[in-house]
Amino acid sequence: MTSTVPALGTPMAESSALQGVLLDMDGTLVDTEGFWWDAEVEVFASLGHALDEAWRDVVVGGPMTRSAGFLIEATGADITVPELTVLLNDGFENRISRSLPLMPGATRLLAELATHGVPMALVSASHRRIIDRVLDSIGAHHFELTVAGDEVARTKPHPDPYLLAARGLGADPARCAVIEDTATGVASAEAAGCRVVAVPSVAPIPAVAGRTVVPSLEHVNLPFLQGLMTL
Repeated sequence: MTSTVPALGTPMAESSALQGVLLDMDGTLVDTEGFWWDAEVEVFASLGHALDEAWRDVVVGGPMTRSAGFLIEATGADITVPELTVLLNDGFENRISRSLPLMPGATRLLAELATHGVPMALVSASHRRIIDRVLDSIGAHHFELTVAGDEVARTKPHPDPYLLAARGLGADPARCAVIEDTATGVASAEAAGCRVVAVPSVAPIPAVAGRTVVPSLEHVNLPFLQGLMTL
């Protein structure tokens, strides 16, 4: 979708109730959901276990403790969740040191929102060590704040991360647009009362009342996000 972005001060910009845009990271801004699965497959292979491809839809979107716990239970691997978490973060970090592709439309969307002074927050179930590495490629300067999965008592699918991000921006959650790629993230944002744009990465996400589903970030721009506030 292409359209002309209105300059600040135009009737459309002035009438918009959009107070902030909250963005997920893995699978939304960066094409890394496959990296997590590859890391999980590799780690469990080293432990003598093969992962079922069907489990990929279960673990996508985190949080790490849930994904790790599920895979330990499913395989019967002799490892604790904290031990596995370290191995998975190490495996993922090794992969992003070699390549970190951004999702189509991500660079353009971030630049557009920044140009118009739209407050942005990055909200991820990934741990802080991973977020800080990824921000080197995305550009930390785009975000007024970032929320990591190991910095909240309850991460996605609970509403806490998005409520914290909205509060940090001084915004009403109902006037924040959230962009997510997984059902777990969508559930978190909707529980927080935000307007949600789902851009499915690994598993499909159905369109329901109050939720907009698009095939890629190339279909999302500032007027599109402003329009969500009037639905």
